[in-house]
Amino acid sequence: MGKPDTATFDRLVRLVAIDGYDARPTRSILEAFSGTEMATIPVGTADDLTLAVQRARAAQTRWAATPPKERAKLLERFAALVFDHLDELMDIAQAETGKARAYAQEEVVDVALTARHYAKVGPKTLAARKVKGMIPVATDVRVRYQPKGVVGVISPWNYPVTLAASDAVAALMAGNAVVIKPDSQTPYCALAVAELLYEAGLAPELFAVVPGPGGVVGQALVATADYLMFTGSSQTGATLAEQAGRRLIGFSAELGGKNPMIVTKGADIDRAVEGAARACYSNSGQLCIAIERLYVEKPVADEFTRKFAAKVNSMKVGPDYGFDADMGSLASKAQVDAVDAHVTDAVAKGATVLAGGKKLPELGPFFYAPTVLSGVNEHMECFASETFGPLVSVYEVDSVDEAIKLANDTDYGLNASVFAGDAQEAREIGAQLRVGTVNINEGYAAAWGSTAAPMGGMGISGVGRRHGPEGLVKYCESQTIATQRFIGIDGIRGVPRKLFLKLVPLAMRATGLLPGR
Repeated sequence: MGKPDTATFDRLVRLVAIDGYDARPTRSILEAFSGTEMATIPVGTADDLTLAVQRARAAQTRWAATPPKERAKLLERFAALVFDHLDELMDIAQAETGKARAYAQEEVVDVALTARHYAKVGPKTLAARKVKGMIPVATDVRVRYQPKGVVGVISPWNYPVTLAASDAVAALMAGNAVVIKPDSQTPYCALAVAELLYEAGLAPELFAVVPGPGGVVGQALVATADYLMFTGSSQTGATLAEQAGRRLIGFSAELGGKNPMIVTKGADIDRAVEGAARACYSNSGQLCIAIERLYVEKPVADEFTRKFAAKVNSMKVGPDYGFDADMGSLASKAQVDAVDAHVTDAVAKGATVLAGGKKLPELGPFFYAPTVLSGVNEHMECFASETFGPLVSVYEVDSVDEAIKLANDTDYGLNASVFAGDAQEAREIGAQLRVGTVNINEGYAAAWGSTAAPMGGMGISGVGRRHGPEGLVKYCESQTIATQRFIGIDGIRGVPRKLFLKLVPLAMRATGLLPGR
């Protein structure tokens, strides 16, 4: 447990899909807690990416011919290896991102759970199925799935283990190859995933990691892949969707969020306070599904706000490779500056700081205190824009209806949370929210961790879904094979054509294909 040693980085760097990587220009990889260099990574080029895709395409043909049950066995082995290497994977995730260990563990465990889920349900989900044909008995129709080919994954820095692996395992289960461009800040997390996939028996060409700048390697991936999966900002997602659309390839994305939590007057306030703290400050708030807006009914607003501010002020923040810290650092100076700019702007325009509101340079260069604001209004940057950091605003509302209206008053629609006294009331509130996932008595983990259910966003928060059946079949092309037997579409042998055509609608009514009179 602790910062990975040089030997770890030397072992993993050999797995980059870059020929002659040791003679290439490199980029520094910083330990987020200290802001100091702990390793370097070769910088890939567009040619490196194109070559990786070519190799992946050749290997994918063989992989697609592998029975789904055999693919599933490989994913089972991979899931077991993830658990066997839990501590090392958490160390690398913490080193590259600065997150608290509890959230590094949450991330790594998610990889194993997702891999095991698709290993169990994948073969059945992908199996050919018989559906109703045009003419009962005479028309036999089967629907089957073919893999897309080479799936390009552009993964982010905030959850660099699970968002490198979880989308990839679904694509691999479906029979695709994967070429991944990890974020330049966090390439070793993707390489650690690659190492375990290879150890599980996957050919290296089927999961190729090509580090490098998005404007070079990422653009080459968009230009060559057969399908694109992206996690990141809504602005970048819109650009990539447009580029994928020009090539007429499939595209899926989980994008930004300005996620609301509603606390009703009947809620257990102590439970809501604990849930809000976790929902707002997990991964230092650098989580697409983290809560940034708290709407609290007036009768309990003072109690909730007082207890929540006290809870946040008592949180332990620090550079800890153990489980003692409640929150770690942010991932980079850019993130610190973005959060500080939102806080400074809000305070200058009249907001009140109830907790935090400052950098913590004594802990390290990327630390920022978990922050609670009140009095935030539409003139402030943090009112409608995603902060993506440890900043949340509290709003008092007169009714649940007002809370729902304000929660929906956004272009985003990723995640929401509801704390209420009655589960049925909470579900009714959730059903009125325009978001992809709603968590009741929890901030985000209940929906995210339920891998059998789809996860994704509405509005500018995303396209498509990960998890659930949708997260698997999106990496496939569905194919219909229809066999006509006994009766031809254009007639029956020995029956005059004119008579046949008169009989067709009568037969369709008799079999229920058309409504009767």
